[in-house]
Amino acid sequence: MTKGARISNNDGFTLIEILVALVVLLVGMMGAAGLLVRTVQQEVEAYQRLQALNILQDMTDRMNANRGVSSCYSYGDTGAVLGTGVSTITACTSGSAGENGMVATDLAAWNNLLNGVAEQSGTTNSGAMIGARGCIVQISAAERTYRITVAWQGLNKTVAPSSDNSCGLNAYGDESQRRIVSAIVRIGILT
Repeated sequence: MTKGARISNNDGFTLIEILVALVVLLVGMMGAAGLLVRTVQQEVEAYQRLQALNILQDMTDRMNANRGVSSCYSYGDTGAVLGTGVSTITACTSGSAGENGMVATDLAAWNNLLNGVAEQSGTTNSGAMIGARGCIVQISAAERTYRITVAWQGLNKTVAPSSDNSCGLNAYGDESQRRIVSAIVRIGILT
């Protein structure tokens, strides 16, 4: 046997080693891609929750600014639902014409926020949460207490919110995709 024709027992092992290394690398890359997708979904969920909190605070501020007719925001004891699927807003009949006009303007603006009218992609509203709805419920007329809730559809299934708060209930298919933020607001009487 000559020097150049030496046979080694390791022939073919480098090819198998390279293939095993590629498989390990691909499994690692698939895991990283899955993690990246999950991270993006969580960022969207957090962004939607932040939007919902801002919209909830907006209505709280609007009600406090027009506290003389705060019951008009909840349509009295019937409760107001605005946002996705709502096309008409009930007119207020208590208080002055100026207060009634402010309620109508506030409810229309809040409805637009919930529908994402502020940001558009072509002709599609894209500035709000998925299927956003806002609910204002009068808890106690005597104490002027209201529950303001913003509901929307999440991207992933989680634990379903309490059915005590019916805002958006059964509107998103599976209840484990319904998300809500809610605040109890008491409107004081300033003299």
